[in-house]
Amino acid sequence: MMAESKNPWDGIIPEAEQAAYRAAGFGRPSGLGTRPALLIIDVQYRTVGTHPMPFDEAIKEFSTSCGDVGWAAVRNIEKLLKLFRARGWPVLYPYVSQKETFDGGRLAEKVPALMQVAAHGYDFVAEVAPQANDVLLPKKHPSAFFGTPLASYLINLRADTLVVTGCTTSGCVRGSVVDAFAYNFRAVVPSDAVYDRSATSHAVNLFDMAAKYAEVMSTDACLKALDALEPASVAKGS
Repeated sequence: MMAESKNPWDGIIPEAEQAAYRAAGFGRPSGLGTRPALLIIDVQYRTVGTHPMPFDEAIKEFSTSCGDVGWAAVRNIEKLLKLFRARGWPVLYPYVSQKETFDGGRLAEKVPALMQVAAHGYDFVAEVAPQANDVLLPKKHPSAFFGTPLASYLINLRADTLVVTGCTTSGCVRGSVVDAFAYNFRAVVPSDAVYDRSATSHAVNLFDMAAKYAEVMSTDACLKALDALEPASVAKGS
């Protein structure tokens, strides 16, 4: 019987390369702060489909769908969202709004499918949809920080830790994590609450974020770490 992999990238990133990073001092734990905020990035039907389906089927509904791996992540985002709601911690939704012709730019050239999504594809997945007091952040680029007031909101909330969920691991999640790091926020990425259409790209980007920018752990480990924090009312800026 094979031993269970410890990390999502084991078996994809060669052990010799992982050892090289460790030898160079990368990937040391930085821990969580005390005032977390949850980012749910682009969890819309266009990225998961209206119900779980294998990738080859899912892209017939929305060509931008990641298929059933997205729905597996949604189930874990639900768990995190439940804890954040119970503790009164802030929840923010960076999301791509419906694309118009003037939004084209390099995106329309590189990924034209993103310009052709049906309007209902932009609806939030009901299981993790925003509520009245959540912050909605329409964005035009991968990072949740670029061209949005996210940093300003987080400063006002006095948040110091971002739990980053959603999609895609290699795109908007990574872009947001790198910028969070640049702004000196602590970033936590629950590895099974983010998703990507490529398992390899998902694993490699989790490895790189864990080495340089974020704490990467399972949803269960993240819940345990968060549960140990005091239920401070971050949303009121206390």
